[in-house]
Amino acid sequence: MFVDKAKIYVKGGDGGDGIVSFRREKYVPEGGPAGGDGGRGGSVIFRVDEGLRTLMDFRYQRHFKAQRGEKGRNKSQHGAGADDMIVRIPPGTVIIDEETNEVLADMTRHGQQVVVARGGRGGRGNIRFATPSNPAPELAENGEEGQERWIILELKVMADVGLVGFPSVGKSTLLSVVSAAQPKIGAYHFTTITPNLGVVSVGEGRSFVMADLPGLIEGAHEGVGLGHEFLRHIERTRVIVHVVDMAGSEGRDPFEDWEKINDELKLYNAELEKRPQIVAANKMDMPEAQENLETFRKKVAEVRPDLLIMPISSLTREGVQELMYKTADLLDSIPEAPAIEEVSELEERKIYKLDKEEDNSFTITRDNEAYVVSSPRVERMMKRMQLNSHDAILKLARTMRHMGIDEELRKRGATDGTIVRIGDFEFEFVEGSSYYY
Repeated sequence: MFVDKAKIYVKGGDGGDGIVSFRREKYVPEGGPAGGDGGRGGSVIFRVDEGLRTLMDFRYQRHFKAQRGEKGRNKSQHGAGADDMIVRIPPGTVIIDEETNEVLADMTRHGQQVVVARGGRGGRGNIRFATPSNPAPELAENGEEGQERWIILELKVMADVGLVGFPSVGKSTLLSVVSAAQPKIGAYHFTTITPNLGVVSVGEGRSFVMADLPGLIEGAHEGVGLGHEFLRHIERTRVIVHVVDMAGSEGRDPFEDWEKINDELKLYNAELEKRPQIVAANKMDMPEAQENLETFRKKVAEVRPDLLIMPISSLTREGVQELMYKTADLLDSIPEAPAIEEVSELEERKIYKLDKEEDNSFTITRDNEAYVVSSPRVERMMKRMQLNSHDAILKLARTMRHMGIDEELRKRGATDGTIVRIGDFEFEFVEGSSYYY
């Protein structure tokens, strides 16, 4: 089964907690703090594997969670960092953040990789908080939570040439004639419901990948028929071979068919109108095809005089070889897509470690007799700090005092014993700027 779209959940591993520990050895008086840092959580990394062709694996596994880092240890030993989780994806996969609809990465080359959910940093142990004024702190941090998000994967087939046209114009037959591909062929509409790829060799060491893409109908850009299920794949191709039923075997006018398909491509993505195109005038072995071709050439010359029109017959193979040579020549004249610049692992780490400027803003509201304080900085600090020691409470109190929260609470009427709530924690306000559970 060909699967070209999937929605999955990814989460980086949480960082390990730092610990509070002290050095206690014989003949080492006043050994001091010895609690190590927690290890870094593992990241979720997507890596391109050219051996994959669909997103089938994501149909059965939709959640990917990296391991968390180990806790710090005594004797100043740091916890081990967790291994990154490597998830293999096929080339041509576009990674989109579901919440923001932002394209995170466009993965096209074998071995290319991107971090989609970073692991959290490990918490600091009490050796990190020792100062001359407090040489034995009972203070440590919890590990940072790993990044988590829902993402959408969209696969766009990696083909040099895309065959487009109305249903039953002979696209699948043409692909089967010029390559070893064996697409489903039938005398009914939408025989092809998933893209088929074939490698076309034109001699002299030249070859290219051709995709037989599901048939278009009018209104496809709005999702009619196979709609977007087809159109997303044509965006990758460098050359469009537009197959037209020149015999009008289903009672349609060839020129109108050509116009309608081009309109659908333009309405879906305006860039597709500029994509190099060759018209394959198919079914020339049938009656009235030659007469229709002359009329078609005249009408096309009025709107696109430079368009290359090549008469062929997929059934008798007449003109097929010449079409393939012309397609290969056109591909040779088009530069390859520019390589996507990647950020090195070192640069990623630098970007990751740069802390944003602290946001000291806060708001205070009333909830009956309690005061509710909302502050991103304080809430983040309370999440990281292990608030089970006197040192941690004092550090939190100093931070709130420096931010001006104490003074604002007094202005609002807070007195000794007033309940102050921050997140899931409640404190009693005490004159002297200390907070206690």
